[in-house]
Amino acid sequence: MTRKLDYRWHLRQVMATRELFATTDLIEPLAQRGIHLSSSQVYRLVVERPERLSLKILMALLDILDCTMDELIEPIAAAAPSGKKRTAGGADTGIGDLRPKRARVTAVES
Repeated sequence: MTRKLDYRWHLRQVMATRELFATTDLIEPLAQRGIHLSSSQVYRLVVERPERLSLKILMALLDILDCTMDELIEPIAAAAPSGKKRTAGGADTGIGDLRPKRARVTAVES
């Protein structure tokens, strides 16, 4: 079984240690490096964990914040999936043992 990995995104914490408290503080330094993002895009980058991130943006952030990738991205083991049973459709109905038993048809001899 392969190990599942996840990550924690520490951009907000790294910014705070560099005394950058507003998400808009990144707009101009990113633009100087050729990356033009709207204030809402920068806000999402800072406060949410990105699922996809351009390497150019990552490298720019590392340069702007003068940090390493280890400070910005922390790899962690993902939570193990629960062992709940799934129905044929793949959805967990949550009714478990409350389902009725299937009737058995038996031949009756006369």
